[in-house]
Amino acid sequence: MTLRFLIVDGYPKASREEFDRVGMKDAWLLYAEMLQKHLPGAEYRVWFPSDDPAPPEGAGPEQYAGVLWTGCNLTIYHDEARVTRQIEYAKACYEAGTPAFGTCWGLQMAVAAAGGEVKANPRGREMGIARKIRLTPEGLQHPMLQGKPPVYTGFISHLDEVTNLPPGAVLLASNDFTRVQAVEVKHGKGTFWATQYHPEYDLHEVACLITAREPKLVPEGFFRDHEDLLQYVGKLETLSRHPDRKDLRWQLDIDDDVLSGELRQVEFNNWVNKLVLPRAVGE
Repeated sequence: MTLRFLIVDGYPKASREEFDRVGMKDAWLLYAEMLQKHLPGAEYRVWFPSDDPAPPEGAGPEQYAGVLWTGCNLTIYHDEARVTRQIEYAKACYEAGTPAFGTCWGLQMAVAAAGGEVKANPRGREMGIARKIRLTPEGLQHPMLQGKPPVYTGFISHLDEVTNLPPGAVLLASNDFTRVQAVEVKHGKGTFWATQYHPEYDLHEVACLITAREPKLVPEGFFRDHEDLLQYVGKLETLSRHPDRKDLRWQLDIDDDVLSGELRQVEFNNWVNKLVLPRAVGE
């Protein structure tokens, strides 16, 4: 049985081109690779809603085994067509009962489409690595996070945060910077599992993202200057190539919870095996 998925990449074209310039993979490709890793042979279509008003062939979510929502640098609380069309499609996912999974923007989409609230985080940007993410009591028992340690780190990049969860939402993980780090939202006929952090990233992609965001990160105080940023990025890239480097793991405070693809992507693997496949077999 071949399953089809829709990958929704909300980044505008200019942002995707910026990723290309620094050697970073597009968000949709990171998701496609994650999908193929955990479900070899799966088919997918990609929708760029910031460019294209309608999804591929006008297909609704009921025509897919699942819908995947990548990160995005838009703001979900701004009333503009390239945002509202995505919210409407997420609502359609709920009504169709199509399982959804998302990260960062995807988590905010899960919440907004079900009636929750997202605002700018007053603490500013959470960047690179989210520290001390803790499973809630509900998260410790939840199938999405089965196999995850009770405290872990994750790759991250965002300025906005969920401020109010909608009815049907369960908070699964938090840290001191961002209260909603993982969530399940049940709404209508559908279920949406999502994380604020990025299981689809790896060290190389985070290094590229930091390079792309340099014009913002230096003024915001993440780095003293260009050379300081280059030194940090260089360490990330070296550890990416040599994950057994004890010195860099210690200096950067990076462990297997982000270096191991299997551990880092527990949430997505569980989504495939506990939501998507049982539903597909049942149909």
